[in-house]
Amino acid sequence: MEFDPAFECGTLIQRYKRFLTDITLEDGSEVTIHCPNTGSMRHCLFPESKVWFSVSDNPKRKYSRTWELAETPAGHMIGINTGRANALAEEAIIAGVITELCGYDSLRREVKYGSENSRIDILLEDNNQANCYVEVKSCTLLEDGQGYFPDSVTTRGQKHLRELMEMVQQGHRAVLLFVVQHSGIHSVKAAAHIDPTYAKLLDEAHTAGVEILAYSADLSPTAARLVKSCPVNR
Repeated sequence: MEFDPAFECGTLIQRYKRFLTDITLEDGSEVTIHCPNTGSMRHCLFPESKVWFSVSDNPKRKYSRTWELAETPAGHMIGINTGRANALAEEAIIAGVITELCGYDSLRREVKYGSENSRIDILLEDNNQANCYVEVKSCTLLEDGQGYFPDSVTTRGQKHLRELMEMVQQGHRAVLLFVVQHSGIHSVKAAAHIDPTYAKLLDEAHTAGVEILAYSADLSPTAARLVKSCPVNR
């Protein structure tokens, strides 16, 4: 996806109250911007580092700027806006980048499914094969050279794994897709040290037939796209 206009640059001061971030603009002024990330953002917050943000012209918004990208001290780029993961996944599926998900006639977003009242991120359908339920997760946690998900305990994520297993039991295809929005992450693993229940459920899901994929994003202030598969370690 192309960003038009390109994201603007600033310097991180602090993130607080979950959805708020203070930054310094290039002219030296300080502003508060929206942080579109509900996770802990563990190892993604580096005060005095470069950040990039988009600007909305919606007059109803209290904060017109949205935090999009961050740079680590090692020079890695991180996609802060987890809401872009689904769009990146959809674009990559349509373009044929995610080869495991090619060959379907239609793609729908946010379709209700499962016994726990969930909405699947992407539903792929085709008259000649089983439906494919794709749950998308944004992965940004890098520790000791390993990428992890989740970065905090996620009861919602646990529910999604149960829902995917239910789809397999009903004869459908179910896929958990990690969208890696951190240029320093080259493989993904369940963060058992953060959420052991999620890690256990992920193992159960894999054994039950849920497919687990990970694709890395190429990130810049002007564009973002998924470019290649990366390993999922168990």
